[in-house]
Amino acid sequence: METLLLVDDDLSLVEQLRLHFEERWENSLRPARVLTAHTAFAALELATREEVSLVVLDMMLPDRSGLDLIGEFKAKLGEAPIIIITAHHDMETTIRAMKSGAYDYIRKPFEDLAALDLVVDRALEMRRLSRRAQSLEVGLAATVKLGDIVGNSPPMQRIVKEIGKIASSRASVLILGENGTGKELIARVVHNYSHDESRPFVGINCSAIVDTLLESELFGHEKGAFTGAVQDKPGKFELAEDGTVFLDEIGDMSPPLQAKLLRVLQEREFERVGGLRRLKLRARVVAASHRDLEDLVAQGRFREDLYQRLKVVTLLLPPLRERREDIPDLIRHLLAKINEKVHKHVTKIPPEVLRQLSELPWHGNVRELENVLTRAVVLASGDVLLSDHLPSPEVGPPVASAPGSPPEPGLTTLVEAERNLIVRVLRATHGHRGRSCEILGISRPTLERKIRKYRLKADDALPS
Repeated sequence: METLLLVDDDLSLVEQLRLHFEERWENSLRPARVLTAHTAFAALELATREEVSLVVLDMMLPDRSGLDLIGEFKAKLGEAPIIIITAHHDMETTIRAMKSGAYDYIRKPFEDLAALDLVVDRALEMRRLSRRAQSLEVGLAATVKLGDIVGNSPPMQRIVKEIGKIASSRASVLILGENGTGKELIARVVHNYSHDESRPFVGINCSAIVDTLLESELFGHEKGAFTGAVQDKPGKFELAEDGTVFLDEIGDMSPPLQAKLLRVLQEREFERVGGLRRLKLRARVVAASHRDLEDLVAQGRFREDLYQRLKVVTLLLPPLRERREDIPDLIRHLLAKINEKVHKHVTKIPPEVLRQLSELPWHGNVRELENVLTRAVVLASGDVLLSDHLPSPEVGPPVASAPGSPPEPGLTTLVEAERNLIVRVLRATHGHRGRSCEILGISRPTLERKIRKYRLKADDALPS
């Protein structure tokens, strides 16, 4: 809910404007409330306690000049626009007000409140756009629709039906599935079908950010809260407004942050790091994990009460190997996207190639399928997808040797196998950590720990 702060020592004008805006927003799709103050001191007190969205500020107040207050309001309210109103109009004051950061400068008395309405609406819309622009994830969700869920297998049809059932609610959703099964895609589809109009979708990967920064990313921080906090910054919960917050890899969140998240979900309120104001959580929370959270709860690594809060609705995504009948449709869907991205026109798939792709184990699921197809398309010299550019089916597990017999040649320890696999993947990705994590199905911190564990050097990541 937006909050408008009216600051003017003209009591009748303030009351007139308060009634006007309350009546105007009473049945609006974007409800708002109105706060009033008649002195600079009272206005600054309100700005300290309340999350103000916009200030309409008189130039001349009994105790301070409105012009002098602009900087203080900016420091307390961040991106909240400030509209200056005054009965004394001159060019120098207008320039000084706009230079100090005022959004607009309007002369009173108002002949027509529609002019003020127009400025207020534009200022609030600018604020919404500014807040959304602070997150790269915001605004992308509108391009994801139900048609992006490819597959007519029974498991996928079940997922689609469940999305239809939960779309109209605001209940928390927990999406579980192996790496590469499309958890974020499902989260975006749930988001899009939960709203009739565009709302923010803000995502964050809990395993990709260290705990000290993750708290600030989630809840935001105030200027001076810690070293490097040179200005106020809204967090993901704040930026999401009345849309969706997507917490990916929630199973990797530290216990202290789990406790704070639980409190937020229980109270539907939070505070910025270093802040005192209580902010309302209006967004829906959708969490995802490739880990077995019940197993983590049993191990004492994930809070059971948080798990219960998150799994109000649970969507379990099947691995690709359990819905192989969807692979041909997925290939056609992915090829269209890949061709556009790499500017190729590989559209023909021989039956034997389609059969080879359908028989692969796909431990990396749809993400691995897309990576395999991308490589094949890039290497293709014509419009035909060739088997030469595809991985070979894995050989089955070796038959166990008889007791006492010597081990088969080529067998290694589990530790050696893991090290060799990491080296192979690093070489294949030319040392790219992000791509290596996707292929291995592990988080960035886990990969870094294993690189240190096996004492891998830069040379190990170079293609042989």
